Amino acid sequence: MAAKFRINKTVLLVMLVIIAGCAALATRDLNQKFGETTPTNRASAISSAVNAAKDDVYHQTVKPILEQRCVVCHACYDSPCQLNLSSIAGIERGAHKDLVYDATRFNAAEPNRLFIDALEIQQWRERGFFPVLNERKQNIEANTQASLLARSLMLKQQHPLPDTTILSNQFDFSLNRAQQCPTIEEFDGFASNQPLAGMPYGLPALAPDEHSKLLTWLAQGAKMTTEPPLADSELQAIQKLETWLNDDSLKMQLSARYIYEHLFTSHLYFEQLVTAQQQPQFYNLVRSTTPPGQAIDIIASRRPYDDPKVSRVYYRLQPVRATIVNKTHQPYPINKDLLAKWQQWFVAADYKVAELPSYQPEIAANPLTAFVQLPVNARYRFMLERAENTIMGYIKGPVCRGQVALNVINDHFWVYFLDPDLVTNDKVEAFYLAQKDNLRLPAEDESSARAINWPAYAKRQGDYLRARSDFLNSVLKDGRHLTADALWDGDGTNNNASLTVFRHFDNATVVKGLIGDAPKTAWVIDYVLLERIHYLLVAGFDVYGNYGHQLMTRLYMDFLRMEGESNFLAYLPPEVRRAEFKDWYQKAGVELTQFIAGDINPFAQPSGITFNTDQPKAELYQIFANKLSQVQPKRYQLENSPLSPNSQALLQQLGKIKGKAASLLPELTMIMLQPTDSNLAPQLFTLIRNSAHYNVNSLFKEESNRDYANDNMTIVNGLLGSYPNVFWHVKETDLAKVVAMAQQLTNEQDYQQLLNNYGVRRTASDFWQFSDQLNAIFNQLNPIEAGLLDYNRLDNR
Repeated sequence: MAAKFRINKTVLLVMLVIIAGCAALATRDLNQKFGETTPTNRASAISSAVNAAKDDVYHQTVKPILEQRCVVCHACYDSPCQLNLSSIAGIERGAHKDLVYDATRFNAAEPNRLFIDALEIQQWRERGFFPVLNERKQNIEANTQASLLARSLMLKQQHPLPDTTILSNQFDFSLNRAQQCPTIEEFDGFASNQPLAGMPYGLPALAPDEHSKLLTWLAQGAKMTTEPPLADSELQAIQKLETWLNDDSLKMQLSARYIYEHLFTSHLYFEQLVTAQQQPQFYNLVRSTTPPGQAIDIIASRRPYDDPKVSRVYYRLQPVRATIVNKTHQPYPINKDLLAKWQQWFVAADYKVAELPSYQPEIAANPLTAFVQLPVNARYRFMLERAENTIMGYIKGPVCRGQVALNVINDHFWVYFLDPDLVTNDKVEAFYLAQKDNLRLPAEDESSARAINWPAYAKRQGDYLRARSDFLNSVLKDGRHLTADALWDGDGTNNNASLTVFRHFDNATVVKGLIGDAPKTAWVIDYVLLERIHYLLVAGFDVYGNYGHQLMTRLYMDFLRMEGESNFLAYLPPEVRRAEFKDWYQKAGVELTQFIAGDINPFAQPSGITFNTDQPKAELYQIFANKLSQVQPKRYQLENSPLSPNSQALLQQLGKIKGKAASLLPELTMIMLQPTDSNLAPQLFTLIRNSAHYNVNSLFKEESNRDYANDNMTIVNGLLGSYPNVFWHVKETDLAKVVAMAQQLTNEQDYQQLLNNYGVRRTASDFWQFSDQLNAIFNQLNPIEAGLLDYNRLDNR
């Protein structure tokens, strides 16, 4: 059936329903016609068994269409109307009128996390979610006319995209647009007022065969088959890891708690079970009331360190049963080498745990207090081992997109780490312990915090930085100074030793290695900074929190950013540090006066590095690059592509565009290039705009702080980012023309002409064909790290 999908009587009846139209229902009472809605009407629509593979219409025919056409806009918290179509549970849950991203709410909202906060459809209905599938009488007419999903698809067929290149302002693609979330009872009025709002919104309609398949599936009851059981090899690997994590010793219970609180957003997988060109089975690490061997009973707390309200917590692996989307995907391989290191750091190390720490917020929200019994070396090395994943947490993490956390960082910067051997001594550990009160985090005020508490946290941060400068001034004396030897070099083999962060307004990307031209700023991160970033923006951040919680998180991150930047500047000559810092914070507000002047950050020790030019920052970047040269990944370098040197040089020119031309280009341009050599597959590249700012400390002045003259570009081999703004489809023979047009951009008309020639706009007739090919190549090249891209940021230009 899935292979040919014959047009039968059901399909013909559905087509007749479409032809008849839906206007008549505007005056009918749905309850009278189809009965009252109740989730029990769909009780038989979910099956755990399949008679034969050919009968599994959902997985073989329907799910691929939903993924490629619907999930690309409807996944995670930023799904329009909270409609998450990436799993059976999300489809059954339906939609909600409230926003998740709401920085104005006075009180924290009730969390509505799939697979966590509710499991039954009726529970979701009680939480305000309404169905998108028919939950009335189960017959062909009701299954289409009383289904929001079906009606939205039919509305698109009745009112396709206007035949125009750029859509009019009838279409609102802004991130803060008013949500249009009609229930099925409200749909007639919505369709009358918004006839162009059919699905997929603002994109081409489904192809006739795709539309027919989905409508037939819906008409027949939208039956869905759950995923097959895990393979024995997976079950054995799960049992081994869960047994280790849930050992009864206090040392292991504390260690497992630490591991969980740092990996709860990651997608774990067993590296030894991965087969070539196939996505592995991923798992979420969760807290459960039940031990290994029993069904998981998730502890649904807001944060991973909240009181579980049970005497014993068990750490379990829950299979990921949703489509993998790039914006939330944090693949984390489990292998023998990693487990051996965990054993060495957490079990074999010489330390004792007298008692387990409290879950009270003032203890649990501060890792320097909660995990004081764990060796600092173990904690720091655990985070460094997969530093990309650690930093990725605050970019993807529990919130899909960074929101308030990301307008606090620059658009392009490099990250280095302090050598863990430097923090593994009694003096440093004693200093950290003495500062635990100053290092308290806003998350201890939980999700309905009041911003009036902010001055106390700001004062503690200032006190910590002064104490830290005093400590460094006392340690670095008698000829001892900071040099590149203080950097972690990945122990000679770990390519997590340096990272590049690209920010794209409210979302970002982090990758291993030093990517792009030398950036304006850089961070050097030590243990306490890395730990606090995680507990501020990942473990301690609640996307459902109130305005006070989100505001304090944003303000506190200002200080953590400046702390990392100051650590980098400490390697420069003292007379250069303040000048450089002032350049980074042009037009900064009075709240930074003390910090910029050095009253809060007074470290004045000479650098241990000898500089030979009047460009010490550029020299320092080169010194650091030399230090880390053995662990620099090559993956995103243009020379990695099979294109000719001439074509690589042309692509490199795109990365040299600056100023006005750069400001006209979008933040993320994804390029598919058709090689001249027919034996080569299409090549993928990403052109990234790095938006320059006078400073990034102003909460509400993003646009007024823009320094357009210093915008610049980075070009990489492969795809980077989750939210493309535009696609280019270019033949290698046209590459010189494309580069010339991009270099000569002076106004919006120039840019539109570039897209006329080489762009694949959201209105393009071949948009879905191009999208399918691009995602297929992405998955083929990166079967573990790839995930579906998100199209909510596609431009309309």
